[in-house]
Amino acid sequence: MPSDALRDLELLLRSRHGLVYLETREEGRAEGLLRHLADAMGLPFFTWRRTRGLQRDDASGPVYETEELLKALRHMADGVGPGIYHLQDLGEDTIRQAAVRAHLREVAEHMETQDGAAIVTGPGVELPVTLRERTAHLTLPGPSDAEFRALLTDILKDVSARQHVEVALSAQEVESLVGHLSGLTLMEAEKILTKALVEDGRLAARDIRHVIDAKRRVVEREGLLEYYPAETTLDDVADLVRLKAWLAKRRAVVKEPARAREFGLDFPRGMLLLGVPGCGKSLSAKAVAAEWKLPLLKLDPSNLYNKYIGESERNFKRAMAAAERMAPVVLWIDELEKAFASGDGEDGGVSQRILGSFLSWMQDRTGDVFVVATANDVQALPPEFLRKGRFDEIFFVDLPDEATRREIYRIHLRTRGHDPEAFDLDGLASATPGFSGSEIEQTVVSALYTVFSTDGHLDEAAIQAEVEATRPLSVTMAERVERMRSWARGRTVSAN
Repeated sequence: MPSDALRDLELLLRSRHGLVYLETREEGRAEGLLRHLADAMGLPFFTWRRTRGLQRDDASGPVYETEELLKALRHMADGVGPGIYHLQDLGEDTIRQAAVRAHLREVAEHMETQDGAAIVTGPGVELPVTLRERTAHLTLPGPSDAEFRALLTDILKDVSARQHVEVALSAQEVESLVGHLSGLTLMEAEKILTKALVEDGRLAARDIRHVIDAKRRVVEREGLLEYYPAETTLDDVADLVRLKAWLAKRRAVVKEPARAREFGLDFPRGMLLLGVPGCGKSLSAKAVAAEWKLPLLKLDPSNLYNKYIGESERNFKRAMAAAERMAPVVLWIDELEKAFASGDGEDGGVSQRILGSFLSWMQDRTGDVFVVATANDVQALPPEFLRKGRFDEIFFVDLPDEATRREIYRIHLRTRGHDPEAFDLDGLASATPGFSGSEIEQTVVSALYTVFSTDGHLDEAAIQAEVEATRPLSVTMAERVERMRSWARGRTVSAN
């Protein structure tokens, strides 16, 4: 039972708030909480459902003709006594109806003179302005780790009564399983765990993947975040030794969050990667998820913006809620400056409002979401992002030095099935000063296209020809690159 939510609700009711919106996707769990609150406060408990009408807990049937919402609200506004009145699943379309709004205001006014309140529950309802001023808003937090552990114990007991069950999980793996259940409702978690047990009579480490896959399907239904399979590892990223060392220090916190919290450490918040385009920022974001064995979600800003007033902000809130449901998770925001550009007021202030929402979310989020944000143009980045404390660290990813260019060639040749030792890697590295990692990759790819079209074979000469034909960004946009590198000195931590 979430004791904080219980305490907050009781405080609202004792403060004479007649109408409360309790935001939750778990109607059943909310009903249990409200019933517990009514019992603690010595108040009668009523529920309204579309199928049954308004019914007192200890009554044999509903109040006459209250299956219709308006009749139920009229009954409540006409002078019912003290009590907690739970109105389930009204939905935004219903609440926005003029008659429903008017009746809810009357209910609020009446309940402000009584002990108790009318409590509306449901997910993500945007209340009309006329109701907002009379309504207290409270969000029911998701199930705690303790609730998930209790659920797991109950499921094991229940399934064991019907079939043989083997638990092949270490204590650390149990904690990992419980951690990955975060963001699910108790009902969703129950279905996933029961299915995993019934299928083979065994609860093992691979069932953690079942939980992640189920959460991924939930996130994909929202359509606001993209799921990326974590395939790239930090071994596929050349150099960036300081960044890798920083991530390595935090790996244990991610693997054992409960022990870390006891030690006084929170889940890491995130990092901002600035730097020259094509130098491995996006690759690093993908590698973090694989290294920490966490799901990777990508926020595409184009999915957020909507022509209707208020919809873009709501889309953003839904996206962040979806990320928290997937927690623990890595959230990748590529080209951050494009996602939150100032817009100079041309977009009606939408970008600024979303920026404000994002900064608030970063400060107040409760889920274990590690944000990896990348940016190519620091001048276009809102200064709020650069304030200390927004991210755990701000790294600058510079152009690779000669040793790193040699390693990049080694990685891309090996990845494409060619023996790096058959090439003069020192010669290729010395021939590519000022090349970014992606430009080096393209010299290999382009050479492969050339020799494949002529039935030849890949050799050093073919790659050298592509090198000579390439004008790197550090040459074509020399002033911009140098300005970026100059700005980063003393303001950021070098990732290289």
